Amino acid sequence: MNKFANRKLYIILFFSAVCLIIVGRLFYIQIVDGYYKRTADQNAMRYEIQYPARGLIYDRNGTLLVGNQTVYDIVVIPRELAAFDTAALSATLKTSSAQIQRTLSAIKSKAKKTAAYQPALFHRQISMETFALLQEKWFKFPGFYAQARSIRSYPRRLAGNLIGYIGEADTSSITADPFYTQGSYIGKIGIEYSYEKTLRGKRGVNVYMRDVYNRVKNSYADGKYDTIAVPGDYIVCTIDAGLQEYGERLMQNKIGSIVAIEPATGEILTLVSSPNFDPELFIDVHRVAERNALISDPIKPLFNRAVMAQYPPGSIFKCLNALIALQEGTATERTSHSCEGGYVFGARSVGCHRHFSPVNLIQSLQVSCNTYYCHTFRDIIDKYSDPQVGFNIWRRHIESFGIGRKLNSDIPNELRGILPTTATYDRMHGINRWKSLSIISLAIGQGELGVTPLHMANIASTIANRGYYYTPHVVKSIRGQKPDSSFFVPHHTTIDRKYFEPIVQGMYYAVTQPGGTARIAQISDIELCGKTGTAQNPHGEDHSVFICFAPKDDPKIAVAVYVENGGAGARWAAPTASLIVEKYLKKTISRTWYEDYVVNGNLIQQHGVQRKQ
Repeated sequence: MNKFANRKLYIILFFSAVCLIIVGRLFYIQIVDGYYKRTADQNAMRYEIQYPARGLIYDRNGTLLVGNQTVYDIVVIPRELAAFDTAALSATLKTSSAQIQRTLSAIKSKAKKTAAYQPALFHRQISMETFALLQEKWFKFPGFYAQARSIRSYPRRLAGNLIGYIGEADTSSITADPFYTQGSYIGKIGIEYSYEKTLRGKRGVNVYMRDVYNRVKNSYADGKYDTIAVPGDYIVCTIDAGLQEYGERLMQNKIGSIVAIEPATGEILTLVSSPNFDPELFIDVHRVAERNALISDPIKPLFNRAVMAQYPPGSIFKCLNALIALQEGTATERTSHSCEGGYVFGARSVGCHRHFSPVNLIQSLQVSCNTYYCHTFRDIIDKYSDPQVGFNIWRRHIESFGIGRKLNSDIPNELRGILPTTATYDRMHGINRWKSLSIISLAIGQGELGVTPLHMANIASTIANRGYYYTPHVVKSIRGQKPDSSFFVPHHTTIDRKYFEPIVQGMYYAVTQPGGTARIAQISDIELCGKTGTAQNPHGEDHSVFICFAPKDDPKIAVAVYVENGGAGARWAAPTASLIVEKYLKKTISRTWYEDYVVNGNLIQQHGVQRKQ
């Protein structure tokens, strides 16, 4: 009896366990797992995403730089596809029937079981006219519908590298942020990238009920669950559109950059990277050939030289070495040196151009004497018994101007430049086996130095302010509110304010006095202070460099111009900067012959750069 009683108990337990498993599974399917509910909802409802309009971008004077235009994307729901009039759709969209079939095959192959009701992008950016034609024919194309999209428009078509462009979000962006789905647009470079979350707005959704024939009947729950798309915030940037357009005109057919800053605020007035590009190429899906030609162009229009190119600064660096010498007490305004065509020490020599001699500190900037700065630099380093100590003190002063680090502007991909360390020279010459003469090229802004044009403009702005700068930035306000508060904190250098006056005077003399290397940059009725530079280029003709600010007192603009293969600073960079200053301060150009010279200069053709057509 006990034997059968135990068997009965086991059978009861077995069937009880099976029942519990079934009940548990039913509970999981009906209560915990939302799959079937989602499937039912997807059968009964259709969700249409409402994409927000991106925020508009204006220049500092209220000129619209980036707007929006409405286009329509054709979307397909794979589960709802049925036989349709392929020829009619092909004729309306102006594409081939074969292409339609290929696209649909790709969509179907990607549509998993849980994604069969999810809309998939079929055709991008049809015009309002094409959309109107389709409105009359939707009944012929089951599973297809149109979705309004807002894409960018560029009334002025300028500052491509600064403003940036938008493009379709890639897989990594979609994975990282649920805001983006297949077909979403995202900022790729420039302001569009830096301020993506500000500009993109918030998505909305409309939920519709469908009948048993998959026809949309009305809003679900009278629109209770609908959400409205919220447009992105508008941005006012610091750029002066007229000045930007003028700068791009001056730099046409040249490779290089113009950066202009308002010293009192750090606001960037113009940022030109040449060659430039039309950002609309990346919006219009029908301009593939032009876009590909741009990407493959050997002179790299998509490379923002203003913040990503690292150049030797050349003689503009003499301003910093003069300031350090004054601060360290190794020179005064009256310190003078003779120059007989260059600096010679044993087997080492640094050449110099012809000018009057001897020169004091102010005159050394006026005539840009290499010999003077070889003496000056060595005196700074050799002030201390250990050259490494002297070098580190020199380096600390240089670093306080923002050299060798990112300025933390709001322009993406900004590089830090190159500022050597003692370890750099230990590797080059051996530990403790180098001295001031070993690194003499730093005296004239050559050697192991690299600065971006943004750094150069910031140097000019710092000298204009007599010892401090604000972080350069390109956004003035966001929906009327100030941007990052860090942009309004002054950064002081390690140089006392009193030592800047001789440097300012030397830069003023360079423009106004006989023998000055920048006399070509003079502007009637404007006190311009400038410094030329000729940066050595081992791969061809030297680069033309110039920094300046104006007026001399209470400066309103500081400019840096870098023209690759432009030769001496006074040849191309100084005239370009001078015109930028005149245009900004006077609003007109009096020296039209001067303007013609710069505008018509074609250095790309002159230096044999081959571009793909």
